Amino acid sequence: MTRTPAEISATTETLRSIYFRTERDQMFREHLDRLLQRDEEGNLLPQAVRHSGNEETRGVIVTGGPGSGKSTVIRRNLANHPALSAAAGAEQDHYLFLNFPSPATFKSVGFEVLRATGYPEISSRREAWSIWSLCRYRMFDQGIKVLCLDEAHDLFCNDRRLILRGLKSLMQGDDALIVILSGTDELRDLIRTDPQVQRRFSTLVLPSVTPALNGPDIASVIAHYCRKAGLEPPREADLVDRLMHASRYRFGRTLETAIKAIEWAMKHGATRLNVQHFAEAWAFDEGCPLERNVFLSPNWGSIDPDQPSALIAPTRKTRKGKAQ
Repeated sequence: MTRTPAEISATTETLRSIYFRTERDQMFREHLDRLLQRDEEGNLLPQAVRHSGNEETRGVIVTGGPGSGKSTVIRRNLANHPALSAAAGAEQDHYLFLNFPSPATFKSVGFEVLRATGYPEISSRREAWSIWSLCRYRMFDQGIKVLCLDEAHDLFCNDRRLILRGLKSLMQGDDALIVILSGTDELRDLIRTDPQVQRRFSTLVLPSVTPALNGPDIASVIAHYCRKAGLEPPREADLVDRLMHASRYRFGRTLETAIKAIEWAMKHGATRLNVQHFAEAWAFDEGCPLERNVFLSPNWGSIDPDQPSALIAPTRKTRKGKAQ
């Protein structure tokens, strides 16, 4: 089947826009909802639960490896939250989701918050704490109740102590916010360096996917993608197991690898998705030699996709030139 580049691009974007709810969404909502007040009928309100004599709020740390899908889980659930999102029934958006370029500084975080809320540009010579005070006022004035800082481990490359103090200040006082931090596993260790900040956060570690627990669901997702792309689903029995291994057992990365394989299949006029498409798409990204391609090697389970090439023993060759 011949498709134009525009058709392939449109189909690929359609696949990336599809969102599959999993137990991860429920786990995140449980952490978030416990931080919000409820009315007499049990409906969630855009107001934070207060602690320590009505002086403090609480927050959530969401951690997972690159490609685990943590940013997507947070974004989707905030965008569809009935008490926080205008799109889901709230009178306005009560949350702010931010991602910062690395490395961030105490002052640059404040500037980014102001920029995201539409505040006019201010002098870079302004004192950092003055900027953070203005951030608090600005978010309070715009009805922001939840502030999410994505890839937050990058915030601590510089000014770690100041940023920890700043986070604590955002969760105190009459205009205190709920703060959500997402990042790699390193983030938990960074927060633990300040016990006063750590006690204000619950922690959600997004679980890895496994063939036993998630294999059938991943296979169903791939079949759904194939229907959208006009392809027959793959037949290889161990394809999903290989896919999870190649994707480091991370949910978001697993889906992205599947979409890239489908894109590869469409570019080459295939009518059925197969393991060769996964192998070629994966090799294109990873730059791996044939014998270390998880989708082709008979010993794929012993391959560590993240092992530095300098540590990989060179293959021996027999007299006939075959690798051993």
